[in-house]
Amino acid sequence: MSTASAAPFKITYSSANADLTQFHKDFDAALKLARSKSGKKHPLWIDYKPVESASEPLPDYSPIDGSLLNSFAAATAEHVDQACRSAKKAQKAWGALPWQKRVEIMRKAAALIRERKYEIGAVMSLEVGKSRMEAMGDAEESADLIEYYAKNITDNNGYVVPLGKLSPNENTRSVLRPFGVFVCIAPFNFPMALSTGMSAAALLAGNTVVYKPAQDTPWTGLMLYEVYRDAGVPVGAFHFITGKGSVIGDTFWKHPCVDGIVFTGSKEIGMKMVKEFSVNWPKPALMELGGKNPTYVSETADLDMAAEGVMKSAFGLQGQKCSACSRVYVHEKVYDAYVAKLVEKTKAIKCGDPTEKDVFFGPVVNERAVKTFEGAIVSAKKGGKVLVGGERLKGGVFDKGQFVAPTIVELPLDHEIFMRELFVPILAVGKVTGIDQAIAEGNRAEYGLTAGIFTANKDEIQKFFDEIESGVCYANRRTGATTGAWPGVQSFCGWKGSGSTGKGGCGPYYVTQFMREQSRTIME
Repeated sequence: MSTASAAPFKITYSSANADLTQFHKDFDAALKLARSKSGKKHPLWIDYKPVESASEPLPDYSPIDGSLLNSFAAATAEHVDQACRSAKKAQKAWGALPWQKRVEIMRKAAALIRERKYEIGAVMSLEVGKSRMEAMGDAEESADLIEYYAKNITDNNGYVVPLGKLSPNENTRSVLRPFGVFVCIAPFNFPMALSTGMSAAALLAGNTVVYKPAQDTPWTGLMLYEVYRDAGVPVGAFHFITGKGSVIGDTFWKHPCVDGIVFTGSKEIGMKMVKEFSVNWPKPALMELGGKNPTYVSETADLDMAAEGVMKSAFGLQGQKCSACSRVYVHEKVYDAYVAKLVEKTKAIKCGDPTEKDVFFGPVVNERAVKTFEGAIVSAKKGGKVLVGGERLKGGVFDKGQFVAPTIVELPLDHEIFMRELFVPILAVGKVTGIDQAIAEGNRAEYGLTAGIFTANKDEIQKFFDEIESGVCYANRRTGATTGAWPGVQSFCGWKGSGSTGKGGCGPYYVTQFMREQSRTIME
C-alpha cells in the first residue's frame, strides 16, 4: 500500500490550473515503491488462492524502455473452468446478501483505491505508458465509478419498486435481480477504471465475476483484485485470470456457467461475442467497442480553444482512447488559420518518458501499435499530406521503447483513414463548407461514441447534438474536444458500432443492465 499523502484536490483527465507540487512529490514516492515490487512471477487467483500454471508465463514489458516488469501465469481452459464453476457456486450467497451490505463492501473497495491511488497510478504509468495526469485520472475515476454506482443503487432502494393493484388484497412489487456470473474482459488503455467500472457494477448488482485483464496490463489488474479481496468481497465472488486470448478467449466467455459478458475492446471481437454468446436463450452482452470520433470547427469558433481541445483529445494517452478525437472537419473560411494553430500546439507537445512530471506524450502500448501507425502513415501519404509527425521517434529514451510522433495528416474527405479506427496518435483534418457537411461526414463512420463541436452559434450546437450519431457530445471544451467523461457527469454510451445496449458506463442506467426484472405478487 502506498504511504503517499492524499492530494489536496481530485485529479481528472480534465484537471488544469492547480498547484501540483505535492502531487508530483507523492507520485515520485509511488514510482519508487512500484519499481521495488517489480521482477516477480504472479499466479492466477481463484477462490483467493494462488494457482500456478504449467504453461510458459506471460511477460509484462514496459513500453517505455522494454524492461520486464513482472511475469504472470498463463491460464489454461482447466483454470477457466475452475474459476467459472467457483463463481457459479458463490453467486447464490453473494446475490442473496442485502443490497446495503454489498454497497458497504464496495464502498470499502473505493476507499482502498483512494488510499493506494498513487501506487496504482505509478504502475499504470510504467505498464501502459500513461502520463502522470492520465494515470492518476484513471485511478481516481475507478473509485468514483464504484461510489457513483453504489449511489445509484442506494437512491433507487436497491431497485425494488411497488407496483399497482387490481384488487385490495394484492401486494405487488418489481425487483431487479442479478443474472448470475459475468465474465469481465478489460482493455489495456484504462486498465483500472474500465476494469473497475465493469466489475463493480456487476458485483453491486449481485453477480459474481471472473475477470481477465488485457494481456498488456496484468499488473494493474492484479491491484484491482487485491482491492476487492481486502475490501471483503467474499471468496468465490471475484477471480483473477491472466492468459492469452488465443488460448482461453472462447473458453472464457462460452463457459456454460457464464450468464453474461461485459467487454471493452475491438468491434471485431465484440461482434463475435454478441453473435455467438446466446445459444439456447438471449444472454446479456454489454459491449463498448471503440470509436472514430469527429470534431467540427465552425467559422465562429474560438480557434485557440478548438486547437487546444482537439490536440488534448487526439494525443492524450498517445491517441489510444476509444474516445480520442481522430478526425476534424474545419469550416473552409477558417481552415488555414485553425490548422496552423493546431500544428503549432502539436509541435509543442513534450514527448518522452511519461513517468516524468513534465511529459504529456509517452509510448504506444506495444510493437503491434507501432506497425499500425507505420502502415497508416503509408496510407495517408497516398492522396494526403503529413503536416507534422509521421515517424518513429529516435534518440535517447526513444530508442528503447515504442515511441511514435504525434501526427496530423491532411486528407481528402473520402480517404479511408477518416473512417478506420487506428488507436494510434494520428489525427486526420479535412475542409468542409459548413455544419451540414460536417455532420454528414461525421455520421458516415460505423462508430458513434463521442463527438465535439466548437462554435459561437448556440443554434449550431443544438443542431449538432440533435443530428450527430454519437452517444457522448461536447461543445466548446478546451480541456478535451471529445474526451474526459467522468462518472455521474458524462454518461459514456456508444451508438452504432461503438456499443451494444444504448446505455453507457458512468451513467444512471448502467448498473441495471447487470440485473433482470422479476415481479412479485402476494395475495394477502
